[in-house]
Amino acid sequence: MSTLLWAVLPYAAAVLLVAGTCWRYRYDKFGWTTRSSQLYESRLLRVASPAFHYGILFVLVGHLVGLFIPESWSEAAGVGEHTYHLFSLYGGTAAGVLTVAGIGLLVYRRRTTGPVFRATTGNDKLMYLVLVGALVMGMWAKLAHTSGTGYHYRDTIAPWARSLFTLRPDTALMEGVPVLYQIHVLVGLALFALIPFTRLVHMFSAPVQYLFRPYIVYRSRDEGQLSARRERRGWERVE
Repeated sequence: MSTLLWAVLPYAAAVLLVAGTCWRYRYDKFGWTTRSSQLYESRLLRVASPAFHYGILFVLVGHLVGLFIPESWSEAAGVGEHTYHLFSLYGGTAAGVLTVAGIGLLVYRRRTTGPVFRATTGNDKLMYLVLVGALVMGMWAKLAHTSGTGYHYRDTIAPWARSLFTLRPDTALMEGVPVLYQIHVLVGLALFALIPFTRLVHMFSAPVQYLFRPYIVYRSRDEGQLSARRERRGWERVE
C-alpha cells in the first residue's frame, strides 16, 4: 500500500497531467478557456476573482518554497526553523483563507446567477470540490500540528517530493507522516490529475503573442472635410 500511494499514484497523476494537457491542446483548443461569465454578472466577480487568484498564487509559492528549498538553504539565508514555521503558519493560513473565501464567493455567484449556473458543468463541480478539499485539508493539517515548533514536514514530505524527480521515490519518508498531511497530499495529487480536464487548464496559457503583435493604428476623421460635405437624404451612390 505504501508503494501504491507514495510511488505509483504520484507518477500516475503526473502522466495524466502531462498527457491530458497535450491531448486537450491537440483536440480541444477552442475549449481551452475559463468560459468567462463576466457578461452575466460582474459585481461579485470583481471581488471573488482577484481574491481567488492572488490567494492561490500565494499558496502555490508557499508550497514550492516548503517542498523544494531544503532547510539548510533557508538557515544559510538566516531564516531559522522557528521563524520559518511562524511564517508558514500565519502566511499559509492567511493565503488559504483568502483562496477559500474567493472560491466561496465564486460558488455563491455561480449558484445564484441563472445563466452562470446553467453554464456550470459536472467537471466544474468536481473541480471545486477537490480544490476546496485540498485547501481545507492543508489548513487543517497545519493548524492541528501547531504545538511547539509544529510538524517538520521539511524532514519528511519535502525530501519525498524531491525524490520523485530523481525517479527513486523514498516511500519510507511518508509512512510516519500524520494522517491529515497524507490526505492533503493525496487530494493534491487528485487535483493535479484533474487539471487538464477542467477549466483550471487555463493556468498553462499566457498571452505571449500579445507582447509581439503589431500596434493597432487609430486615425481620427478629418473634421474639416466632414463639415464641408453637404448632408444628403436617401441613398448615396457607391463608386
